[in-house]
Order: sequence, then structure tokens, then C-alpha cells
Amino acid sequence: MSTAFKKPVSVLVLIHTPELEILLLERASHPGYWQSVTGSQEEGEDLVETATREVEEETGIVAATEDILDWRLSNRFEIFQEWRFRYAPGVSHNTEHVYSLCIPSAGPVRLAPGEHLSWRWLPWKQAARAVFSWTNRDAILMLGETVSGKR
Repeated sequence: MSTAFKKPVSVLVLIHTPELEILLLERASHPGYWQSVTGSQEEGEDLVETATREVEEETGIVAATEDILDWRLSNRFEIFQEWRFRYAPGVSHNTEHVYSLCIPSAGPVRLAPGEHLSWRWLPWKQAARAVFSWTNRDAILMLGETVSGKR
């Protein structure tokens, strides 16, 4: 049975290349707000299924669930007031689970109409400065520092 309200559980998926170019999407509802792929868990999905679905819906990139890396990291944050109407009355916080997907090279993506206006690939440090969300920024910095440290 489906609910009219969104679950306060979501995913953040960093899509990146081996060279640490990060894909960012510009929100349609807030021009100038850049982010990685995000989305709420739907009824009956496990989180990696949510991540895989959101990647395809928002970018057109088809990934196998085994290609989506679960960071086993979650962040809890307050939902912006302007978006609380999407959730059941009294829900004020969301738990976001972090994932990543490494693809061979940067290229064009297919945006979800109505969700995003534009896309761009940026080097990880620049991408971390460009995103509006602290959870997105911190995840990009962790990815960059981890991968750079292994080289």
C-alpha cells in the first residue's frame, strides 16, 4: 500500500569518474542549487535499489546494483521548511544514506524533466564548493581525500 507522503529516508549518490570528476545537477525548483543524485526511498525498496533507481531517473545512467557502493554512512538533517509538506505531519528530519557510483568517463546525461535544469562535471574540490548541502559537500570531500590518498 502506497502512502501520499514521502518517507523521511533518502539516498545521496555521488557519481564520479576514476579521475574524481563529480557529476552535479542543478535543481529546477532552486536554480543555482547544485547537488549530486538524491531521492527518497519508496515502499518496498531496499536502499541500494533506491540509489540505482534514482541514478537512472535523474541522469539516464543505467547501473547494476552491484556497481553502487554503499558507504555505510548516514546523515540526519532537518528538512527545509518549504519541503515539509511532502512528509507526514510532524516529520521534521530526514535520514540520508550515502552511496557512490564510479563510471569510466564524464559524459552527457539525460536530466529528469522538472527536477533538474542542467548538469556539469567538476573536479572534486570544486564540486565540494559548488553544492548547497553540507552532507553532499562532506561526502565529496571524503571521496576525494580517500581516493587521492590511495594514489
